Amino acid sequence: MIGVELRKLFGRPRTWATIAVLNSLPVLVAALLALTDLAPRPGEGPPFLSAVLTNGALFPLAALAIVLPLFLPIAVAVVSGDAVAGEAQAGTLRYLLARPAGRTRLLVAKLVAVMAFVLVAVVAVAAVGHLLGSLLFEAQPVGGTSVSGTTLTAEQLSGRTLLAIGYVTVSMLGVAAFGLFFSTLTDSPLAAALGALAVLVGSSLLFTLDAASPIAPYLPTRYWLAFVDLFRDPIPWRDVSRGLALQGVYVGVLLAAAWARFSTKDVTS
Repeated sequence: MIGVELRKLFGRPRTWATIAVLNSLPVLVAALLALTDLAPRPGEGPPFLSAVLTNGALFPLAALAIVLPLFLPIAVAVVSGDAVAGEAQAGTLRYLLARPAGRTRLLVAKLVAVMAFVLVAVVAVAAVGHLLGSLLFEAQPVGGTSVSGTTLTAEQLSGRTLLAIGYVTVSMLGVAAFGLFFSTLTDSPLAAALGALAVLVGSSLLFTLDAASPIAPYLPTRYWLAFVDLFRDPIPWRDVSRGLALQGVYVGVLLAAAWARFSTKDVTS
């Protein structure tokens, strides 16, 4: 069943269209930087973007930072929101459940497919960023361009980039868990995606309010950009570990809630 869901998801043109649209903003930003030779000042704009002109090897990280606040969560929310609600809207959910596989196996298959999309989307953004950085900018071992101002070798940069990709993937799994949970509550994929996005937008807004500071450490978007700490020397692991733990809690609780809801849901479509 997992193989069927994977083929179904990645066999849809809209899945690859979503990934293509997701990469369009980093492509546009890279083209503008290459043509104008201008970049934001250090500390302004997405992380690492100011250093791209002197080292294109940093553009995969800049690309992730560009899409992380909005475009990547939207793509994940749309795909995860469609997982169960899309089948209900199309009238195929009842026929899927008529198989001897059962609801739990179907939900697990949907979850694995959504997780695969998250990983492919994040890796695609990083890969496109690497290609753009190599073609449009000068790629060289990092010297004095780490967040702490120290020197990183090419091997260190590659290893930390892989860690950053993994961290962003885990962060987006939290978004996927929200989308999948809302997908079990409604028969409308749009409503499920909007529900997940509403939570994330609310989290981002609350994070900017001083009155919400007591709950700020528990907001789902709180540690999204903590992957920047992976490029400090030495690495401060506090926010990274907290971000991973927080997303783990959200994923575990929301998937349990999704299973509890889906296993008892009255399916009529």
